[in-house]
Amino acid sequence: MSLLVTGSIGIDTIKTPYSVRENCLGGSAVYFSMTASFFSPVRFVGVIGSDCPFDLAEVFAGRDVDLRGLEIREQSKTFRWAGTYHEDMDDRTTDHVELNVLAEAPPKVPDEFKGSEFVFLANTAPILQQQLLEQIDEPVFVAVDTMNLWIQQYLDDLTALLEKIDCLVINEDEARILADQQNLVKAVRKILDMGPSVVIAKKGESGSIMCNTDGDIFILPAFPAEDVKDPTGAGDSFAGGLMGYLAQTGRTDFETLKTAVAYGTVLASFTIADFSLDGLTSINRDDIDSRFETLKKMTSF
Repeated sequence: MSLLVTGSIGIDTIKTPYSVRENCLGGSAVYFSMTASFFSPVRFVGVIGSDCPFDLAEVFAGRDVDLRGLEIREQSKTFRWAGTYHEDMDDRTTDHVELNVLAEAPPKVPDEFKGSEFVFLANTAPILQQQLLEQIDEPVFVAVDTMNLWIQQYLDDLTALLEKIDCLVINEDEARILADQQNLVKAVRKILDMGPSVVIAKKGESGSIMCNTDGDIFILPAFPAEDVKDPTGAGDSFAGGLMGYLAQTGRTDFETLKTAVAYGTVLASFTIADFSLDGLTSINRDDIDSRFETLKKMTSF
């Protein structure tokens, strides 16, 4: 089934205890599309400025990523982000950010994309996410990512969006802030009352927890990683694996969602093993399936 993503394309500068990488390719839509394309064709909607040094057609060469939704704005500049990861890699400081095109009107969804059945609205202002969602005719399953900035400063917009979606993907700290509840299970259940039928709370190296409105709960640890070089994009890679698998199967029942979460976990583990997209461009579907089976064996008893 058809899968659409809309999100950022970024120029990142990343510092970790391992190394420093300047002006490398990043952005939520990029990581998502790279991982989702292992499972399903991806319809890509995003915007860059004329200063973008990356040829996305070349980046996605050989992958089924349709770039007809990519806008290049000649008078604008591309989103830029610089950050530093500290020793435990869960602790990150944003050193510099330039919203640039992300502070402008959202890109237009091409007519050919408006019938998309699976939709992922990557992290951006909730009012922009709503405007993008309004351009899709009758999606079957809509998932959304968000962050603490939108929760704290644009709660009304986010609350309105939650009433229109099927799944919220959020990290555990953001879930607690959104629900105003410290217990994570209670926080997730409170968010379910806000509208989505599924909530997935990411817990970093501790894995994730998924709950639905039927009362089902699924907990999965992260894949044990010996080397973590760059966590940037791990959450978007998780979402890409999740949504790519759902679009491949065309199902959203809880058992399918559990498998999708496991694939998302596996893709995130490849992402963090190297900088930018390097951990993803060096693997194939056999590598993913092999690690999926390893994760399955490690978590069954």
